[in-house]
Amino acid sequence: MSDSLIHPVILCGGSGTRLWPRSRAIKPKPFLPLVGDSTLFEQSVSRCAPGAGFAAPLVVTGAAHLAHVEAQLDPGSGARVIVEPSARNTAAAIALAALRLDQDDVMLVCPSDHHIADVAAFQSAAHAAATLARQDWLVSFGIEAKSPETGFGYLQRGAAIGALGYQVARFVEKPDLARAQAFLADGGYAWNGGIFAFRVGAFLAELEQHRPAIAAGARAAVAAGHADGQRFHPGADAFARIDSESVDYAVMENTARAAMVPADMGWSDIGNWDALLAARPRDEMGNSVTGPAELVGCRGVLVESDGRQVSAIGLEDVVIVVDGNDVLVTTRAGAQLVGKLQGAVNQ
Repeated sequence: MSDSLIHPVILCGGSGTRLWPRSRAIKPKPFLPLVGDSTLFEQSVSRCAPGAGFAAPLVVTGAAHLAHVEAQLDPGSGARVIVEPSARNTAAAIALAALRLDQDDVMLVCPSDHHIADVAAFQSAAHAAATLARQDWLVSFGIEAKSPETGFGYLQRGAAIGALGYQVARFVEKPDLARAQAFLADGGYAWNGGIFAFRVGAFLAELEQHRPAIAAGARAAVAAGHADGQRFHPGADAFARIDSESVDYAVMENTARAAMVPADMGWSDIGNWDALLAARPRDEMGNSVTGPAELVGCRGVLVESDGRQVSAIGLEDVVIVVDGNDVLVTTRAGAQLVGKLQGAVNQ
């Protein structure tokens, strides 16, 4: 039976190649303590605390990451885990979670590799989104745009829905700099942070309308699946036949019920080393150091070392990462290209 609690669905996938060499396929960025002492995954779970109106989390991950997930979950949390037999993108992952919940449950879909500085603001936005989701709106978090970012998609704000949110007038793909600057100046656009709230039945109905093959494939995979304690293993053959498509393309850009709630919560997707520097505490010169290092006359420098001493003089806007035998040196402007390095690709 459904309840008034919000059901967190935590998505754990990907390899985080843009944070190489710290993030690797065997242990990608959700499971690393990149901001503070806890990992991004642990922070994602803790934001959805039982005392703040959330049910036990439902985690969707692949077999390669299962050990990390279970090691970082509180054994007493009541969390359940769906183990994807293959990677089929977010539409299929969310469909699996929806099919393991009740039709009237409200699911809050959260990536596991984001940083959110203001937990209270996140929880407030989650409850606003859940209220709209119970009215069968499919709700995105509209992250307040602070700068003309070209690495994010955008949501254009439409008509107000009471005092809680807005209809989405349109979804915009990652823009070039000129368009991003125009969006920022307009004030009616927000970053699409990939956080969603859905009533389960409403989401499945929209998925069946716009991507019936994905919906049918997910149902077949669940029907062929089996439980193992708190784990659920969907049928591998049925799941592998599902088209790989994001929930944005499959559902959100097609539904007539797309909504957004504004969220100003210190959000970062920690998408590269420059974004990590922005999310971390910095000294008066804008530097951030983790591990043994000495900086002289440096400004805007990030150092991340797992043991070896780093000494730098007179550098500005540079990232230095030492992880085992791998060393990365890049300008902050070049941080977006780290995932193209052979070391990152072949990790």
